[in-house]
Amino acid sequence: MAEATQTSPPGSGSAPPEKGSSGDNGWRKEYWRRNLRLMVILLAIWFVVSFGFGILLIEPLNEIVIFGFPLGLWFAQQGSIYTFVILILVYAKLMDRLDDEYGVSERDEEGRRA
Repeated sequence: MAEATQTSPPGSGSAPPEKGSSGDNGWRKEYWRRNLRLMVILLAIWFVVSFGFGILLIEPLNEIVIFGFPLGLWFAQQGSIYTFVILILVYAKLMDRLDDEYGVSERDEEGRRA
C-alpha cells in the first residue's frame, strides 16, 4: 500500500507535512512568494519615504513647516526612522497572520505564541 502524504493547503491552518516527507512543496513556494512580496512592498515604502522624501523632495517639502520644523528636514532626520520601525511592526503582524494561514506559526497547545 502507498502511504498517503498530508499536505497543508493555504488557509487550512493545519500543520505542514513532516520534514522528509514526499509531500507537495507547493505550499512552501506559495508561502515564500507571499513573504517576498510583502518584503518588497514594505521596502519600497521605506525607500520612498527615506530616499524620495528625505533626499529627492527635500526642497519642496521644506516649504511646509510643521511645529516650526521644515517637513523635508523632518523626513530626512526622523521620518525614515519612524517609518522603518512602523514597517517592522507591520511586517511582524502580517507574518504572524501568514504563518497562521499556512500552519507554521510558533504557538503552544493553548494557542499562545511560543
